[in-house]
Amino acid sequence: MMPYSSYQKITQDLLYAFDDESTAELAERLEQDDYPTPFEGLNDWHLLRALAIHRPELTLDYHHLMDQEPFDED
Repeated sequence: MMPYSSYQKITQDLLYAFDDESTAELAERLEQDDYPTPFEGLNDWHLLRALAIHRPELTLDYHHLMDQEPFDED
């Protein structure tokens, strides 16, 4: 797996470059939540969501990191 930059566009090639190990590294970053900016964390979260949609077999252990609950902003 090539190194992933949080500013990289999410493409099919990127998603299919992920494996169990790189997905675990992504999940670990999200669990640590130690990002220089909130946007870097948000980018990783979007990547994990994209993996959950396109490669769900890789994200079965990480559903707790994705906010699946609908909420009302009012």
